[in-house]
Amino acid sequence: MVQSRSSPAVRVLLTPMQIPEALPVSNLTFGISESMDVAGTHLLLHPGEPSEMIVQVQNLERRPLRMSLRVEGDFPSSWCQIGTEGSELVPGSKMDAVLYFQIPATFFEEQQAIVAGRTDKLTLNFRCIVSVYIDEDTDTEEIQQQEFGLYIRPYSNYMEFLPVLYREVDYIGRFMKIFEQAFQPAIDSFHVMWANLDPLTSSQALLPFLAHWVGWPIDSIWNLNQQRRLIRRAVELYCWRGTRKGLRLYLHLYTGLPLDEQHISITEPFGQSFILGEAKLGTAVLAGGRPFHFVVCLRPDRPNSIHEELIRQIIEQEKPAYCTYELLIENPQS
Repeated sequence: MVQSRSSPAVRVLLTPMQIPEALPVSNLTFGISESMDVAGTHLLLHPGEPSEMIVQVQNLERRPLRMSLRVEGDFPSSWCQIGTEGSELVPGSKMDAVLYFQIPATFFEEQQAIVAGRTDKLTLNFRCIVSVYIDEDTDTEEIQQQEFGLYIRPYSNYMEFLPVLYREVDYIGRFMKIFEQAFQPAIDSFHVMWANLDPLTSSQALLPFLAHWVGWPIDSIWNLNQQRRLIRRAVELYCWRGTRKGLRLYLHLYTGLPLDEQHISITEPFGQSFILGEAKLGTAVLAGGRPFHFVVCLRPDRPNSIHEELIRQIIEQEKPAYCTYELLIENPQS
């Protein structure tokens, strides 16, 4: 059984965590002081973002009360959840309850707010009633009610660039959101343009354009990660082409081996030169070895992980035309 009384037994105070800067009015006027005065009793909701209404209940009687809260309104019940500190309220004490509101992030996209039977209007303003009940042994008595509005508005960063005078008009905020949705994708793309111009982070479809930009040929024999690394260091490879440093860098980018002498070694073999008093027949070599000759030694961590023919193709491309070379691949013991 539900009863009601004339004299209030509790005092209820509502405190919204997000207050709308302006409330909808019938005509567009600036400086609406009346709307701003009542805006403090309403709650602003943005799709996908949680919002809270604090309900403070104070016991005005001289006896302890066991209370409960109920929330009703013209909105789906799934939007609101109630959190309380307890149900027992001693005389003169206060208790805070929290109404947690959250609407779907796709509220506008799915058009959940379209009025039934009409397709030209969206319901953005809802009515919420908070009822406080005293639970007795046999009866449940309704002792207080508070009403507030729920205002669903799209969040717009562009409102921060407007004077406060324009923020007091509810229509301006929704109007600015139209421009934000139109221009913000282009602004966001500009902010991440650096990622599109970096071969390591750009999409695969942009790699041929970036390779053409630096004059690097795209070859199907390279996998995707190798192509990204080579395109990014192409200008550096051009600068050091024909040198030991350039060849070691190229082999490092292709094989992925560490850039150290233990894994990638390029040496020029020199024997003992003809020195009077020290040279012996059969071992001394005039000029100390083969001219313009070098040895490339690769030591991978995994056996058979290096394509020898491709390595030779790289060396032939990067070495001076008059140089000769030897290639050694020392695979680890399996």
